[in-house]
Amino acid sequence: MNQPLVTVDWLAARLDDPRLRLLDASVELAAPGFDGDYRVESGHAGWLAGHIRGARHADLLGELADPQASFSFALPDPQRAKDALRKLGLHDDSLIVIYDRSDGFWAARLWWMLRSLGIDAAVLDGGLRAWIAAGFSLQQGESVEAESGTLSTPAKYREGFWIDRHDVEQVVAGKADGTLVCALSAALFDGSAVTRYARRGHIPGSRNLPARSLFDDDGRYRRGAALGEALAGLRQAEPPLLLYCGGGISAAALALALTMAGETRVAIYDGSLQEWAAEPSLPLTTGAAPA
Repeated sequence: MNQPLVTVDWLAARLDDPRLRLLDASVELAAPGFDGDYRVESGHAGWLAGHIRGARHADLLGELADPQASFSFALPDPQRAKDALRKLGLHDDSLIVIYDRSDGFWAARLWWMLRSLGIDAAVLDGGLRAWIAAGFSLQQGESVEAESGTLSTPAKYREGFWIDRHDVEQVVAGKADGTLVCALSAALFDGSAVTRYARRGHIPGSRNLPARSLFDDDGRYRRGAALGEALAGLRQAEPPLLLYCGGGISAAALALALTMAGETRVAIYDGSLQEWAAEPSLPLTTGAAPA
């Protein structure tokens, strides 16, 4: 698969391919009722209630995260990630397709993780909603236990895909190159909306490109000229593009869109605002981004 997206028709035609490994990366993240109202749950229950036939639930909160980190969805140790992926039945020659039950952001997060491990995968454009809208059926309950996979790729993340708090501090201080880009909504960026995180606002010097602006009314990624227009504000930005959001999830959708547009110097700040806003000594600012 040379493209990061596949259509529901493409998937439906290959649903019985023995090489197919279909992963449901859904997570349930509640809308906040007040600042600091962070409530997140596994998407396993939703997967049990209905999933595409043959799909296995990929646990971004547990097995595919670092349990010792101070923030959710933290990038796991590469060996832990590889072990979890083997448990999901992935092989070197697997056709790996990832989807989720909502906006495709969770699927993009897992896609970026796999890509950083050197594992080829694709995201189902439009996710489960597009599958249902096309008239395809769902399966309920547990799937047959998957045999362990035999991934031979090294348990190592490739350079240039992830940055940490120290890297961001260097950019903010003007000691490292790059443009920080917040993928959250304009209201979360400027601090006018209730936030799940410890403080409102954005990292100083950031640009704002809401990930939701990358999708059409049907929940599919914009293509061609429409995608180019959505990304136009970053065309003259100083590379690399250093993406963040609340927990490195919306940022992954932006990373996928940038990849489709041919951008290669892109990295995600894993801790994002969950980590940054929780440390009072780190600067946050409010107000709109500069024109």
